[in-house]
Amino acid sequence: MTAIKHALQRDIFTPNDERLLGIVNVCKAGKKKKNCFLCATVTTERPVQVKVVKVKKSDKGDFYKRQQTWELRDLTVVDAKDASKENPEFDLHFEKVYKWLASSTAEKNSFISCIWKLNQRYLRKKLEFVNVSSQLLEESVPSGESQSAAGGDEDALEEYQELSAREEQDIESMMEMCEYAVSNAEAFAEKLFKELQVLDGANIQSIMASEKQVNILMQLLDEALAEVDTIEGKLSSYEEMLQSVKDQMDQISQSNRLIQISNTNNGKLLDEIQFLVNYMDLSKGHIRALQDGDLTSPRGIEACISASEALLQCMNVALRPGHEQLAAVNQQQKLFAELRDTFARRLTNHLNNVFVHQGHDQSSTLSQNTAELTLPKHSPLHRDLLRYAKLMEWLKNTQREKYEGLSRTYVDYMNRLYEREIKDFFEVAKIKMAGTSKEAKGKFGLHGSSGKLTGSTSSLNKLTVQGSNSRRSQSSSLLDMGNMSASDLDVADRTKFDKIFEQVLSELEPLCLAEQDFISKFFKLQQHQTVLPPLAQPETEDVDGSVPSRMPPQAEHRHSLSSEKDMVRLMMNKIFQSIEPELNSLIALGDKIDSFHSLYMLVKMSHHVWTAENVDPASFLSTTLGNVLVTVKRNFDKCISSQIKQMEEVKISKKSKVGILPFVTRFEEFAELAETIFRNAERRGDLDKAYVKLIRAVFMNVEKVASESQKTPRDVVMMENFHHIFSTLSRLKISCLDAERREAKHKYTDHLQSYVINSLGQPLEKLNHFFEGVEARVAQGVREEEVSYQLAFNKQELRKVIKEYPGKEVKKGLDNLYKKVDKHLCEEESLLQVVWHSMQDEFIRQYKHFEGLIGRCYPGSGITMEFTIQDILEYFSSIAQSH
Repeated sequence: MTAIKHALQRDIFTPNDERLLGIVNVCKAGKKKKNCFLCATVTTERPVQVKVVKVKKSDKGDFYKRQQTWELRDLTVVDAKDASKENPEFDLHFEKVYKWLASSTAEKNSFISCIWKLNQRYLRKKLEFVNVSSQLLEESVPSGESQSAAGGDEDALEEYQELSAREEQDIESMMEMCEYAVSNAEAFAEKLFKELQVLDGANIQSIMASEKQVNILMQLLDEALAEVDTIEGKLSSYEEMLQSVKDQMDQISQSNRLIQISNTNNGKLLDEIQFLVNYMDLSKGHIRALQDGDLTSPRGIEACISASEALLQCMNVALRPGHEQLAAVNQQQKLFAELRDTFARRLTNHLNNVFVHQGHDQSSTLSQNTAELTLPKHSPLHRDLLRYAKLMEWLKNTQREKYEGLSRTYVDYMNRLYEREIKDFFEVAKIKMAGTSKEAKGKFGLHGSSGKLTGSTSSLNKLTVQGSNSRRSQSSSLLDMGNMSASDLDVADRTKFDKIFEQVLSELEPLCLAEQDFISKFFKLQQHQTVLPPLAQPETEDVDGSVPSRMPPQAEHRHSLSSEKDMVRLMMNKIFQSIEPELNSLIALGDKIDSFHSLYMLVKMSHHVWTAENVDPASFLSTTLGNVLVTVKRNFDKCISSQIKQMEEVKISKKSKVGILPFVTRFEEFAELAETIFRNAERRGDLDKAYVKLIRAVFMNVEKVASESQKTPRDVVMMENFHHIFSTLSRLKISCLDAERREAKHKYTDHLQSYVINSLGQPLEKLNHFFEGVEARVAQGVREEEVSYQLAFNKQELRKVIKEYPGKEVKKGLDNLYKKVDKHLCEEESLLQVVWHSMQDEFIRQYKHFEGLIGRCYPGSGITMEFTIQDILEYFSSIAQSH
């Protein structure tokens, strides 16, 4: 252990100026044994630092390396585990508990004793030793004497100095000169002592021989001291003279410094005065403009604008510290405040008067422009008011209350003006929709902006188109909304309505955009600075715009977060609050007159909404038209639902043939009109959805009516109506109904074939029954050439049946069949010749089938039909021509 201790001292601690005082060989308790050393060290430099160092032997060699270091002052507890028994385990409590297992109990006790001594000597902190025998601690420090002795040992350790390399070399060379230096140390020491005495004697003799030189040196030193005293006297006199010069120079320097400070202060004072004069002086011309300037002429307005900007600049100047304590500054600020209040009051009163006069004097009504259906233009007023835009911005920055009061006053009076103009405008539009005469207005009962239809509708019923009365009388009108049928209106009336509705929207759109643009420019709402919108204020102010109290800062801050577009939209909502109800009323009137008007309105309104959203999606116009578009779309959906409902409620006559069903004709009318209206429209998707709903309802109800028909065969009803549907869809080329078009063609073809086959079974009934029996025998396994031996189907029976159908009888039967088909089919669809030609083809097919059976089942009998294919063609042709 001693060799290890010396090695650690040399390799690890000496290079770091540390001394190793205690060491113990340990390993971590409870783990695989990896030996290391815990060392107690102190630094050689003061203040002394005491450390516990963990040293581990390197795996790749015989050298040691420092692994971990703790300060002894961080140690709180030393736990020896057991004070009565020998136990090599112990714990050290630093920032956490470290458990160790010493190689022996003696080493553990020695290390703990060293820790005790170091703590008592250098730290004297309250370190707790647990499970350590008091005897061990007493042995470490038995008494004051022992403690002193221990202290002496420590001092001796502290005074110990290791030999340098040079000293070691000299000792080795001296020992080599003596042969017995190692074998007889006492003799070697005696020799060294004698040599030392010889050297001491030589030193004393040398000192005694140099006494004369010492005396001479002492004499020289005395002379030097005398010379020094002389020089010091001269330096003292010089110092006194310099002191007087220094005092004079200090006085001059102090005087110069005071002069410099005075000049500096004068320059700063001049700068301050120049600053105040430059930035807080308002010219007399500006003062006159603010007090008495003309607010009506352009020159006077420009002068007021310049004066207000100069005043605002003077009021907003950033004063330097201390300026507010100057009487002149306070006087100027008071003057500026008085001028600001005076001019703000003058400007507010003037603009209030302008707004009031505009609200009362702008009396242009639509009665003067009834034929044109136009709204009055407010561009002259806007142009005149925009001259005050900069003054409004100044008012906004200086007198927020008056600015907000003016805003509310403008909104209030413009609301009254626009409400009157818009009401008259829509009144004229409603009259033009119902008819320009007063009689039409009275019959439709247009009262104000309610848009409700009252009174008699007999005059409108007179507009119905004559024709197809027999068919239409069989069912109620599909588009009748309670007063008139949409299909009975002339196309010109719908075109007239479309133009009126477009004119209404075209007049409203520039009006709203112009007013919104004016509000943004006049009230300076396009800037990032935000103010409380006038509509958010309770309307408790007087006409002049004054308000009783200021809103709390919290409310101002909350509203300041609103964007400029929101504030403009709020003002526009208040000014034009009558537009949306009036538009809804006009839409209700148009829908009441003709539910097909909803198609026109949907297209026009969608286009204007799309245009408005492209300009500004959040604008008042976009929002309002979007709300109205919802109503129009709802009316359009109601129109579609009404048609479907009335399809389901249609009733047919039991005494007359069905023909083309009314709702099939109505769908054709709807599709033709819709394709014309929705050409290149933005809302084509809505129409396609309506098409699908309507066509499915038409298909379903055609099948329902065909099943319920008693007078007309089901196949005829299906064939005629689906042929009409197929023709309509093929002509209009509606892409979203391609599948329905193919389905209609398929149904028409199937029911045409079914009707032809069922009808042709009657003219040659017995012949049909005979050959059906023949085919049944063949199907049962009888050979075709043996069928003639069957009693019921021999040649005599065949000849007997054939004789019953000579050419004359066949022609007569076909003529009766033609008459019957003619009774079943309607004239409108013109399918008689198509059906007759299909019957001819089917009859010829049956004839060829019969001839084939005769040839196979009765070979060599020479039996043939009493008429030929050429006869059949002549029969069909002559019958068709005769009718």
